[in-house]
Amino acid sequence: MGVGGDQHLANLLKKLDAFPKQREEAAEFFNRTTAGGVITLVSGLFMALLFFSELRLFTRVTTVNELSVDTSRGEMLDIHFDVTFPRMPCAWLGVDAMDISGEVQLEVDHDVYKRRLSSEGTPLDDGTKHEVGPAAHPVPANGSDPTADPNYCGSCYGAQTREGQCCNTCAQVREAYRTKGWALLDTDKVEQCHHEGYKEELHEQRGEGCHMWGELKINKVAGNFHFAPGRSYQQGNMHIHDLSPFAGQTFDFSHTIHKLAFGQEFPGMKNPLDGVHVEQHLAQPDNSGLYQYFLKVVPTSYADLHNHTIYTNQFSVTEHFRETASPTAGGGQLPGVFLFYDLSPIKVRFQESRLSFLSFLTSLCAIIGGVFTVSGIIDATVYHGQQAIKKKLDLGKLS
Repeated sequence: MGVGGDQHLANLLKKLDAFPKQREEAAEFFNRTTAGGVITLVSGLFMALLFFSELRLFTRVTTVNELSVDTSRGEMLDIHFDVTFPRMPCAWLGVDAMDISGEVQLEVDHDVYKRRLSSEGTPLDDGTKHEVGPAAHPVPANGSDPTADPNYCGSCYGAQTREGQCCNTCAQVREAYRTKGWALLDTDKVEQCHHEGYKEELHEQRGEGCHMWGELKINKVAGNFHFAPGRSYQQGNMHIHDLSPFAGQTFDFSHTIHKLAFGQEFPGMKNPLDGVHVEQHLAQPDNSGLYQYFLKVVPTSYADLHNHTIYTNQFSVTEHFRETASPTAGGGQLPGVFLFYDLSPIKVRFQESRLSFLSFLTSLCAIIGGVFTVSGIIDATVYHGQQAIKKKLDLGKLS
C-alpha cells in the first residue's frame, strides 16, 4: 500500500474518532468554575466509594445451595463421636451399632478409644484403643492357669458350631454364645473366664468416669448406636445387655458430647450436638436415665471455588429423656445414651462462587462512565442556571 493509501486510511479513521480533541489555541475558551470543582470532587469520592464496594463484592465468596433427590446406593456412613461420661467407668460401658438392614455390630471396639477418668475428671491414662478380647492379665505364680498351655483346647460349653471347635479365651466363649444367641450369665463356671479379671476390673473402676471417642463405619440406612452398660449379645431378634455383674448398682449417664458428626466437616458447618452437656437429675435416686436423641441425617456435598468436593452429612436432632427403674431392680428399660438416626431422601449441595473478573471489570466501567455522565449533566445544569441568573441580575430583572 502506497503513501496515498495510508493517508486515505488515516483520514477515514479520523472521521470515525468519537473523541474529538480541543485545539490548543482554543484552550482559553474553557471556563473552570468553583461549582464544577465541587462537583468533580464529590464525583471522585462517590466513584471511589462505589469502586471499593464493588471490590468487596468481587473478593467475597458466596455459597449457593441447591436441593436434589439422593440417588446414591451402597454407600457407607462414617460417624465420628467424642463423649465424656463423668460417672460411668470405662469397663462398664460399651458401644453397639445396628441398622434396619439387619447388620449388628456388638461392642464395637476396633475404632473406639477409651480413657479412664478420676471422679474429679482427671485423666488416669493416655487413652488406649479398646482391643477385641480380654485384657492381658498376669498368670498366677503357681502356673495354675490351664489356658496358658499351648496345647490347651477349651470347651465352648455347648455353643460350638463344629466338631473339635476350641474356645481358649473367655472372649471366644462369649462369641460362641453370641453366635448361638445365648446369654452367658454366669462366667464363674467358665474356666477361661477365671483369669479374665472382668469382675475385678468392674470393681476396681467403680466411681470413675470415662472419655470415649472413635469412628463407626456403618451401612447408609436408618439405625441407631448407643452407649450402654454391660456386655451385649444377640438372642434371636432381641438385642440384650448382660447386667448380671451390676446387681444392686445404679447408673448415672450424665454426659458431655464434645463432638458428633456424620462425615467430614466443611467450612461453616455446625453440628447441633457439639458441646452439649447433660446432667442426670432423677426423682427417685435408685432409678436410672434413658437419653434418646432422634437424628435426621441429610446427605450433603460442599464444593469450593476449585471444585474440590467434600461428601458428608448434616443432621437435625430432637431430644427425649425418660426416667426408668434400674434394670438390676427389675426395670424393663435399658439405661444409656441412644442415638437413633434416619436418612433424608433429599440431598443438599453447597457450591462456592465468586464474581468473575469480566463482571468486575464491566461494573467498574459502568461506575466510571455513569458517574462521569451524571456529574457532567449536573455540572451543565448548575453552570447554565448560574449564567441565566447572572444575566437577569445584569439586566436588573432580579432585585
